[in-house]
Amino acid sequence: MVATLTRIFGIEHWNLAEDVVQEALSRALQTWPYRGIPENPSAWIMRASRNLALDVIRREKSFRAKEAEIARLIDLDGSASDAAIFSEHEIADDRLRMMFVCCHSVIPREAQVALALKTLCGFSVAEISHAFLTTEVAIAKRLTRAKQKIQEAQVPFEIPVGDELTRRLDSVLQSLYLLFNEGYKASSGENLVREELCQEAIRLTELLAQHRAGNQPKTHALLALMLLNAARIPTRQDDEGNLLRLEEQDRTRWDQAMIARGMSHLHQSAAGEALSEYHLQAGIAACHATATNYSETDWSKILSLYDRLSEFDDSPLVALNRAVAVANVRGPKAGLETVRAIRDRERLGSYYLLYSVIGELEMRLNNRETAAQEFRRAFELAETKSERAFLLKRLQRCLDS
Repeated sequence: MVATLTRIFGIEHWNLAEDVVQEALSRALQTWPYRGIPENPSAWIMRASRNLALDVIRREKSFRAKEAEIARLIDLDGSASDAAIFSEHEIADDRLRMMFVCCHSVIPREAQVALALKTLCGFSVAEISHAFLTTEVAIAKRLTRAKQKIQEAQVPFEIPVGDELTRRLDSVLQSLYLLFNEGYKASSGENLVREELCQEAIRLTELLAQHRAGNQPKTHALLALMLLNAARIPTRQDDEGNLLRLEEQDRTRWDQAMIARGMSHLHQSAAGEALSEYHLQAGIAACHATATNYSETDWSKILSLYDRLSEFDDSPLVALNRAVAVANVRGPKAGLETVRAIRDRERLGSYYLLYSVIGELEMRLNNRETAAQEFRRAFELAETKSERAFLLKRLQRCLDS
């Protein structure tokens, strides 16, 4: 809705588009419980948003320049009350345009991704700050400055071509990647998994892969990564919402149709000679998805893929995941040594998984007291209910031994 209204009223009214959609949603919450849910809820909200925007735009000098497009919008709305205002094709194109606007070169890379997550994916400032391991204040400033730069540069609301397309596509893909990750392992709240975010990330990435602008090997690699991981979502928690480790999951419940789709896109991603971090991550996900059980997982191959991934991304998060692979190939002692050797490890100081991984490895070495200390620290930092419950069980196991 924000993307479509921005196209109609102009990039200079981006903030207005966000405000009126939020206000329309608020009005829906206030009126629908009493008047009933309309036959076409999305059309109702779009119509309400459009009317609110029109009230503001008509008072501006720029109204005359947009009058023809606004008239078309009104004509489309002259049909039955349950009719959709825009076609699915128009909406798809608007979302793609907005993806690329958010990732324009006039704004810094980290701000591009934050803006796309906020505008297209509905992330809160808090969720974005978790994804970037930074503060909410820093993210709020990035968002404000990014919008100012876009408006000052009068960035066109269009899908770019040529070299500009290539430059911006990387930021679009990173935004979709972070959206999926937030759904696959929520940064806060009651639930570990926010499946609706995973499905939205998959839908947007499929939309991009189907368009000539995004039909590239790295797009298919990212889509493969999402599908292969999403196939395991039904088994990541038990019936009570408690976290299940990979070795505890019932692999017969993994979505085989989704795994097949993921492997198909992984195959498509092999076109050409370019290799991206999404190819490597998808390869790791494929190793897990195709293993018949945990003990038969090809950890040596996973470790070699992490070694290659480290060349693309030397972040402490990748290094921590690599340490888990090292532990499965060379033993827990080697895993701990790898964790201690992580460069910039202090950046993971508030990340509960660092202490959870150390705790697991200490348990495997039978250092129960040390493991308990690590699990206690992880419990203090975990922000979802299922993660805290899981860590409490691991801590209790250390204390009972």
